[in-house]
Amino acid sequence: MNKHLVVGAGLIGRPLAERLAARGDTVTIATRSGSAAVGATARVLEANDPAAFAHAAMDASTIFLCTNPPYTDWAAQWPPIFEAAIAAASATDARIVVMGNLYPYGAPTGAMTEHSPETTTEAKGLIRQAGWARMRAAHEAGHVRAVEVRASDYFGPGATGTAHLGGSFFTAVLGSKTARVVGKPQLAHSWSYLPDIVTTLIAAADYTGEWGRIWHVPSSTASRTDIVGQVNAHYGTHGKVSGYPQLLLRSLGVVNPMMREVWASSYQFEMPYIIDSTETERELDVTVTPWTGALITTAESYRNKK
Repeated sequence: MNKHLVVGAGLIGRPLAERLAARGDTVTIATRSGSAAVGATARVLEANDPAAFAHAAMDASTIFLCTNPPYTDWAAQWPPIFEAAIAAASATDARIVVMGNLYPYGAPTGAMTEHSPETTTEAKGLIRQAGWARMRAAHEAGHVRAVEVRASDYFGPGATGTAHLGGSFFTAVLGSKTARVVGKPQLAHSWSYLPDIVTTLIAAADYTGEWGRIWHVPSSTASRTDIVGQVNAHYGTHGKVSGYPQLLLRSLGVVNPMMREVWASSYQFEMPYIIDSTETERELDVTVTPWTGALITTAESYRNKK
């Protein structure tokens, strides 16, 4: 029987733990607060503590690193978390599946594949780039077995807070109001459906081939202008979408640290930002959930809360 340690109980960690448990695996979910997940054992863990991390990972076959500190804390929190995860995996012989994002690629000139150059110059992208580089180096040295699963901006039921295609977007459109967004809403952008992220994480963990590599979550691509049109057509609403001026975002960042980080990565919405998962789909046999069904399921989750 497989035993897993899932670190993080957010929109990805919790459903991941619950799906693993539902298929009969033994799962521990670890967070600072001891958050629960159906079918999993909850545990309190400071993920930057190597000894505590190793103790939590004892007997685990796989560590899923799904925690995600606030943007403003990345510089302080991510490096020790990566080091603690490596130390824990090295001490317990557990494999590591890291939940990542596209930030290391920087500003792409075309669709991003699993082998695209990592050209970021933005602080958060550099932090994630360095974390995976450290993880991959440990893998290549034979200390751990690790992979990273990268997703584009996520969407799905429950996505709120800083999600670009989350609660504030759908609530405005469904209310026939204007959704205010970062960047240019008419540009193509890839969106990763939360259940598809979970599917890819599990497939990556089950993979019997070569590790030490990156996988991309199968995702759909659509402009937010088109998404608003699709939602309006389905529900008979009259929502609109409008981008915040870049100058306004930058000005807000002067006084608001979180908005400063949003502005710093807003380049992702100033150009087409598209993920290519062809290789992942072929090697892991995973597919994207059909767009219309995923979009309406997501919209319904916000509509029912109105």
